Amino acid sequence: MKTETKKDENNDFSCQSTINPSEWKGRTIEIDDAGTGDLVGNAFIGFRDTSTGRIIYQSVPVGLYDEVNKKKEEDQPKKHILKVVIKALRILNHQEGDRVLICRGNCFDLVREYFDENKIYYEPAVVEGVLQDAVEDRFIQHLRKLGVSSKKLTTEAGFQRYFVLFNWVCQDFPNRERYVKTGFPSWKKKWRIIALERYQKSNKGRTQRRDLIERRANEIYNVMLENPISARKIESKSR
Repeated sequence: MKTETKKDENNDFSCQSTINPSEWKGRTIEIDDAGTGDLVGNAFIGFRDTSTGRIIYQSVPVGLYDEVNKKKEEDQPKKHILKVVIKALRILNHQEGDRVLICRGNCFDLVREYFDENKIYYEPAVVEGVLQDAVEDRFIQHLRKLGVSSKKLTTEAGFQRYFVLFNWVCQDFPNRERYVKTGFPSWKKKWRIIALERYQKSNKGRTQRRDLIERRANEIYNVMLENPISARKIESKSR
Protein backbone atom coordinates (compact mmCIF):
# COMPACT_ATOMS: atom_id res chain seq x y z
CA MET A 1 0.00 0.00 0.00
CA LYS A 2 1.28 3.44 -0.88
CA THR A 3 2.24 5.60 2.09
CA GLU A 4 0.89 9.13 2.19
CA THR A 5 3.35 11.50 3.87
CA LYS A 6 3.03 15.01 5.19
CA LYS A 7 5.68 17.51 6.18
CA ASP A 8 6.11 17.91 9.92
CA GLU A 9 6.26 21.64 10.68
CA ASN A 10 8.28 21.06 13.86
CA ASN A 11 10.84 18.67 12.38
CA ASP A 12 12.82 18.19 9.21
CA PHE A 13 11.39 14.74 8.48
CA SER A 14 8.05 13.79 6.97
CA CYS A 15 5.58 11.43 8.55
CA GLN A 16 2.65 9.44 7.27
CA SER A 17 -1.05 10.04 7.54
CA THR A 18 -3.34 7.55 9.26
CA ILE A 19 -5.76 7.84 6.33
CA ASN A 20 -3.42 5.78 4.18
CA PRO A 21 -0.70 4.28 6.42
CA SER A 22 2.11 2.03 5.26
CA GLU A 23 1.63 -1.73 5.43
CA TRP A 24 2.37 -3.42 8.73
CA LYS A 25 2.42 -7.14 9.48
CA GLY A 26 1.24 -6.71 13.06
CA ARG A 27 -1.47 -4.65 14.66
CA THR A 28 -1.60 -0.84 14.57
CA ILE A 29 -2.80 1.39 17.40
CA GLU A 30 -3.46 5.07 16.73
CA ILE A 31 -3.24 7.78 19.40
CA ASP A 32 -4.60 11.31 19.09
CA ASP A 33 -5.64 14.18 21.36
CA ALA A 34 -8.38 16.81 21.44
CA GLY A 35 -8.76 19.87 23.64
CA THR A 36 -5.15 20.05 24.85
CA GLY A 37 -4.74 23.45 23.21
CA ASP A 38 -8.29 24.70 23.69
CA LEU A 39 -9.13 27.37 26.24
CA VAL A 40 -11.99 25.57 27.99
CA GLY A 41 -12.66 22.11 29.36
CA ASN A 42 -10.95 18.79 29.88
CA ALA A 43 -8.67 17.35 27.23
CA PHE A 44 -9.19 13.89 25.74
CA ILE A 45 -6.81 11.26 24.44
CA GLY A 46 -8.23 8.77 21.96
CA PHE A 47 -6.92 5.31 21.06
CA ARG A 48 -7.96 3.18 18.09
CA ASP A 49 -7.17 -0.46 17.41
CA THR A 50 -7.31 -0.49 13.61
CA SER A 51 -7.66 -4.27 13.44
CA THR A 52 -10.98 -4.26 15.33
CA GLY A 53 -12.04 -0.62 15.02
CA ARG A 54 -12.28 -0.35 18.80
CA ILE A 55 -11.89 3.20 20.16
CA ILE A 56 -11.38 4.14 23.80
CA TYR A 57 -10.91 7.52 25.46
CA GLN A 58 -9.06 8.84 28.47
CA SER A 59 -9.62 12.33 29.90
CA VAL A 60 -7.21 14.92 31.25
CA PRO A 61 -8.95 17.11 33.88
CA VAL A 62 -8.97 20.85 33.21
CA GLY A 63 -7.63 21.38 36.75
CA LEU A 64 -4.26 20.01 35.67
CA TYR A 65 -3.94 22.97 33.32
CA ASP A 66 -4.21 25.59 36.05
CA GLU A 67 -1.45 28.02 36.93
CA VAL A 68 -0.24 26.03 39.95
CA ASN A 69 0.24 22.76 38.08
CA LYS A 70 1.83 24.44 35.06
CA LYS A 71 4.41 26.10 37.33
CA LYS A 72 5.58 22.83 38.82
CA GLU A 73 8.94 21.45 37.78
CA GLU A 74 7.29 18.68 35.76
CA ASP A 75 4.38 19.42 33.42
CA GLN A 76 1.37 17.83 35.14
CA PRO A 77 -0.82 17.44 32.04
CA LYS A 78 2.01 15.63 30.22
CA LYS A 79 2.58 13.37 33.22
CA HIS A 80 -1.13 12.53 33.34
CA ILE A 81 -1.20 11.86 29.60
CA LEU A 82 1.68 9.42 30.00
CA LYS A 83 -0.28 7.59 32.71
CA VAL A 84 -3.44 7.31 30.61
CA VAL A 85 -1.47 6.14 27.55
CA ILE A 86 0.13 3.35 29.59
CA LYS A 87 -3.31 2.45 30.96
CA ALA A 88 -4.98 2.47 27.53
CA LEU A 89 -2.29 0.31 25.92
CA ARG A 90 -2.80 -2.17 28.72
CA ILE A 91 -6.56 -2.16 28.09
CA LEU A 92 -5.95 -2.74 24.38
CA ASN A 93 -3.51 -5.54 25.22
CA HIS A 94 -0.59 -3.92 23.39
CA GLN A 95 1.97 -6.49 22.25
CA GLU A 96 5.62 -6.29 21.23
CA GLY A 97 4.80 -6.70 17.53
CA ASP A 98 2.30 -3.84 17.48
CA ARG A 99 2.94 -0.48 15.85
CA VAL A 100 1.82 2.76 17.45
CA LEU A 101 0.99 5.74 15.24
CA ILE A 102 1.02 8.76 17.54
CA CYS A 103 0.11 12.39 16.95
CA ARG A 104 3.11 14.73 16.75
CA GLY A 105 1.79 17.18 19.36
CA ASN A 106 4.07 18.21 22.20
CA CYS A 107 1.51 16.96 24.72
CA PHE A 108 2.97 13.51 23.96
CA ASP A 109 6.60 14.46 24.70
CA LEU A 110 6.84 12.25 27.81
CA VAL A 111 5.03 9.45 26.00
CA ARG A 112 7.62 9.38 23.23
CA GLU A 113 10.40 9.35 25.82
CA TYR A 114 8.71 6.43 27.57
CA PHE A 115 8.35 4.56 24.29
CA ASP A 116 12.04 5.07 23.52
CA GLU A 117 13.15 3.94 26.98
CA ASN A 118 10.93 0.84 26.88
CA LYS A 119 11.61 0.00 23.22
CA ILE A 120 7.98 0.36 22.20
CA TYR A 121 7.84 0.78 18.45
CA TYR A 122 6.05 3.93 17.31
CA GLU A 123 5.93 6.32 14.39
CA PRO A 124 4.95 10.01 14.45
CA ALA A 125 1.85 10.49 12.34
CA VAL A 126 -0.69 12.97 11.07
CA VAL A 127 -3.75 11.45 12.73
CA GLU A 128 -6.71 11.95 10.42
CA GLY A 129 -9.97 10.23 9.65
CA VAL A 130 -11.83 7.96 12.04
CA LEU A 131 -9.91 8.53 15.26
CA GLN A 132 -9.44 12.26 14.78
CA ASP A 133 -13.16 12.73 14.14
CA ALA A 134 -14.10 10.54 17.10
CA VAL A 135 -11.89 12.20 19.71
CA GLU A 136 -12.81 15.72 18.54
CA ASP A 137 -16.49 14.79 18.73
CA ARG A 138 -15.95 13.50 22.28
CA PHE A 139 -14.43 16.85 23.23
CA ILE A 140 -17.35 18.77 21.71
CA GLN A 141 -19.83 16.60 23.64
CA HIS A 142 -17.95 17.53 26.81
CA LEU A 143 -18.18 21.26 26.00
CA ARG A 144 -21.91 20.94 25.32
CA LYS A 145 -22.38 19.38 28.75
CA LEU A 146 -20.56 22.35 30.29
CA GLY A 147 -23.15 24.60 28.66
CA VAL A 148 -21.48 25.85 25.48
CA SER A 149 -24.51 26.11 23.19
CA SER A 150 -23.15 28.20 20.30
CA LYS A 151 -23.97 26.79 16.86
CA LYS A 152 -20.54 28.01 15.74
CA LEU A 153 -18.84 25.42 17.96
CA THR A 154 -17.44 22.73 15.66
CA THR A 155 -14.92 19.91 15.72
CA GLU A 156 -12.49 22.13 13.81
CA ALA A 157 -9.88 23.40 16.27
CA GLY A 158 -8.41 26.83 15.71
CA PHE A 159 -9.11 30.57 15.79
CA GLN A 160 -12.91 30.37 15.52
CA ARG A 161 -13.33 27.73 18.21
CA TYR A 162 -11.05 29.66 20.55
CA PHE A 163 -13.25 32.74 20.39
CA VAL A 164 -16.48 30.77 20.66
CA LEU A 165 -15.16 29.43 23.98
CA PHE A 166 -13.70 32.78 25.03
CA ASN A 167 -17.00 34.59 24.44
CA TRP A 168 -18.80 31.89 26.41
CA VAL A 169 -16.50 32.51 29.37
CA CYS A 170 -17.02 36.29 29.12
CA GLN A 171 -20.80 35.95 29.40
CA ASP A 172 -20.61 34.57 32.95
CA PHE A 173 -17.01 35.10 33.97
CA PRO A 174 -17.31 34.49 37.76
CA ASN A 175 -18.89 31.07 37.26
CA ARG A 176 -17.09 29.94 34.12
CA GLU A 177 -13.44 30.77 34.75
CA ARG A 178 -13.14 27.46 36.63
CA TYR A 179 -13.49 25.71 33.26
CA VAL A 180 -10.58 27.66 31.74
CA LYS A 181 -7.06 26.28 31.33
CA THR A 182 -5.69 29.17 33.37
CA GLY A 183 -2.12 27.88 33.20
CA PHE A 184 -1.79 29.08 29.61
CA PRO A 185 0.55 32.12 29.87
CA SER A 186 -1.58 34.24 27.55
CA TRP A 187 -4.63 33.83 29.82
CA LYS A 188 -3.18 35.72 32.76
CA LYS A 189 -1.21 38.21 30.66
CA LYS A 190 -3.99 39.19 28.27
CA TRP A 191 -7.22 37.27 27.89
CA ARG A 192 -8.32 37.15 31.54
CA ILE A 193 -8.22 40.94 31.72
CA ILE A 194 -10.27 41.29 28.54
CA ALA A 195 -12.78 38.65 29.69
CA LEU A 196 -13.30 40.39 33.02
CA GLU A 197 -13.74 43.80 31.36
CA ARG A 198 -16.30 42.41 28.90
CA TYR A 199 -18.25 40.71 31.66
CA GLN A 200 -18.32 43.85 33.82
CA LYS A 201 -19.42 46.00 30.88
CA SER A 202 -22.14 43.54 29.90
CA ASN A 203 -23.29 43.10 33.48
CA LYS A 204 -23.43 46.88 33.95
CA GLY A 205 -25.61 47.15 30.84
CA ARG A 206 -27.99 44.47 32.11
CA THR A 207 -28.20 46.17 35.50
CA GLN A 208 -28.99 49.52 33.88
CA ARG A 209 -31.73 47.98 31.74
CA ARG A 210 -33.23 46.23 34.74
CA ASP A 211 -33.17 49.44 36.80
CA LEU A 212 -34.84 51.33 33.95
CA ILE A 213 -37.62 48.75 33.70
CA GLU A 214 -38.16 48.78 37.47
CA ARG A 215 -38.22 52.59 37.58
CA ARG A 216 -40.75 52.79 34.75
CA ALA A 217 -42.94 50.16 36.41
CA ASN A 218 -42.92 52.15 39.67
CA GLU A 219 -43.86 55.33 37.81
CA ILE A 220 -46.86 53.63 36.20
CA TYR A 221 -47.90 52.12 39.53
CA ASN A 222 -47.76 55.51 41.28
CA VAL A 223 -49.87 57.16 38.54
CA MET A 224 -52.48 54.43 38.96
CA LEU A 225 -52.61 55.07 42.72
CA GLU A 226 -53.01 58.82 42.22
CA ASN A 227 -55.67 58.46 39.53
CA PRO A 228 -57.61 55.24 40.16
CA ILE A 229 -59.94 54.12 37.41
CA SER A 230 -63.54 54.19 38.58
CA ALA A 231 -65.68 51.27 37.62
CA ARG A 232 -68.80 53.52 37.86
CA LYS A 233 -67.40 56.01 35.38
CA ILE A 234 -66.61 53.26 32.91
CA GLU A 235 -70.11 51.83 33.34
CA SER A 236 -71.81 55.22 32.84
CA LYS A 237 -69.79 55.93 29.70
CA SER A 238 -70.76 52.61 28.22
CA ARG A 239 -74.44 53.52 28.65
